[in-house]
Amino acid sequence: MNGSKEAVFEGNQDAETPVLALFNTSTVARYIRINPQTWYQNGTEGSICLRAEVLGCATPDPNNIYAWQTEPTGSKDKLDFRHHNYNEMRKLMKLVNEECPDITRIYSIGKSYKGLKLYVMEISDNPGKHEVGEPEFRYVAGMHGNEVLGRELLLNLMQHMCQEYKRGDQRVVHLVKETRIHLLPSMNPDGYEMAFKKGSELAGWALGRYSYEGIDMNHNFADLNSVMWTAIELETDRSKIINHYFPIPEPYTSEEAFVAPETRAVISWMQDVPFVLGANFHGGELVVTYPYDMTRDWAPREHTPTPDESFFRWLATAYASTNQAMSNPNRRPCHNNDFLKYNNIINGADWHNVPGSMNDFSYLHTNCFEVTVELSCDKFPHASELPMEWQNNRESLLVYMEQVHRGIKGVIRDKNTGVGIADAIIKVEDIDHHIRSVVDGDYWRLLNPGEYKVTVSAEGYLPSSRTCWVMYDHHPTICDFQLAQVPKQRLKDTQVKGGKPPKDLQLRQLRTRKLRFTTKVINQRRAAAKRTKKVR
Repeated sequence: MNGSKEAVFEGNQDAETPVLALFNTSTVARYIRINPQTWYQNGTEGSICLRAEVLGCATPDPNNIYAWQTEPTGSKDKLDFRHHNYNEMRKLMKLVNEECPDITRIYSIGKSYKGLKLYVMEISDNPGKHEVGEPEFRYVAGMHGNEVLGRELLLNLMQHMCQEYKRGDQRVVHLVKETRIHLLPSMNPDGYEMAFKKGSELAGWALGRYSYEGIDMNHNFADLNSVMWTAIELETDRSKIINHYFPIPEPYTSEEAFVAPETRAVISWMQDVPFVLGANFHGGELVVTYPYDMTRDWAPREHTPTPDESFFRWLATAYASTNQAMSNPNRRPCHNNDFLKYNNIINGADWHNVPGSMNDFSYLHTNCFEVTVELSCDKFPHASELPMEWQNNRESLLVYMEQVHRGIKGVIRDKNTGVGIADAIIKVEDIDHHIRSVVDGDYWRLLNPGEYKVTVSAEGYLPSSRTCWVMYDHHPTICDFQLAQVPKQRLKDTQVKGGKPPKDLQLRQLRTRKLRFTTKVINQRRAAAKRTKKVR
């Protein structure tokens, strides 16, 4: 009651703006009945929808009938469980770095539109250095600024790994010594700050989702799927079709291209670091999706597998099956999709069409395999839920990182000099997707257990093949290659032509340089504009 009258609470008039209704006096209740009185005419042809979140505190039952009310919930780990804005996130990362200076390093990959740095925490036994044979791994969170749980989980993860490494936990010690881990907790800090100001209760379904310029970064990467499928349709000679390291389309590299500075920064990061495996975190659902995310004929949804479908399904299952919330057989669906019947994994394009996704770009432009993890039904869970969410995801975060050590790895060297050969092409028979060796000649090819014929080729060298067995062990099979140079006459012919790399690699390098140049020009213009505003 509101005095002598019934209390009436006014709801929202659109789907994106939550309204907070407060009881005029504190109320203790076991049940709350919501009784709608009238509806706004919202132009949806008479359809109506009600969603209400009840905010309150659990109180002990005086008769202690329900024992769960008095049991502690959450995590026993001593971590900083709260929502961190930009400054608080930066302080926490600095604190972790000071606690574990020997295994951590903080660096920035660029800036947001409003000038906030995109900070990354590196965790490795040799921070700042790529070690031959050691795979590079990344987690990215906050692509949509209002989907905040991934940000907090990565902040928790860096604290946890620091604490457990110092404690001597052998699982964490092994991960740190054998893997170079990169954690980007906030890809869209501008969007997050908008959502953070509203808070968990009033942040709407879309506020903060987009960049400050209004760009959805989940659709902002270069669409290489269309490039690939068009080439397949037009080319009659299958041997001439490339299936990896696709160059960025020319229009995407221009200054006028509608590409967020945050997206440009992440693309440069992908090209600088030879990532092998990654995942990006979202919110609003409970499921793990894997490439392709884009349908071939722009259908609203259609199963569109990559040549590595079986391994992507393994990756998605590795996270979903060890996640306590996803794997709970009694959980209710978040919305209108029941992903439990798919074991909480789905091909991204089979859920909905996402052109320009990070997962597809990563697979087609680099060596890195990546999946999307939808972490919770609520995009912005309350701070009190964070301990339980960490408990739900802790094992999954560690298990998924460990998958970077599946498959084969090795070093490709010149047979005469022993020097590593960069940009050698690694082909696995019956899988129509190749990868390339990196600057020191080392490579990693993610594969399920089995027997594989692997062929390596490089410009100026004779190709070499061998059989590699992948076992069920938690470490990769070593498959090194030594390549012999082509006969002298052919080598001379190559040198006469200038010894240039293959045309597809030349084009990829050219477009990469142009994208970085235009990004630099755009950043200089923005900096100049800000200085002009200050002078005025």
